[in-house]
Amino acid sequence: MRLTETVLDAPDARELADFYLRLLPGWGVWRDEGDPDWVRIRPPGGGAGLAFQTETAYVPPVWPGRPDRQRMMVHLDIEVDDLERETARALAAGARLPDFQPQENVRVLLDPAGHPFCLYTEQSPPAAESQ
Repeated sequence: MRLTETVLDAPDARELADFYLRLLPGWGVWRDEGDPDWVRIRPPGGGAGLAFQTETAYVPPVWPGRPDRQRMMVHLDIEVDDLERETARALAAGARLPDFQPQENVRVLLDPAGHPFCLYTEQSPPAAESQ
């Protein structure tokens, strides 16, 4: 048994996959069966990847979480060397920067479908309890 990918629902699987391909240098489409509602991407050299599934009833989570709204169930932590540079690159690729940032050396961003993800440096790993 092995973990092959994490699947993210979205209103448009291809659109969200394209965002993550812009965000994650060197990643590519893996096993594209031509299904517009299902896309898989992998890092260079293999390993666990990401998959995207079109879900017409998708409701984006709210960040920060609120008890009366859809809350995130999972988020991605992405280690970077230069937090400011990579935050700017993520924004240029289509991410959004929420006002609430729980840690100075971690940036919580939202992908185009509204999934939160964190950019962080090795010196400042994200603290799960603050998210």
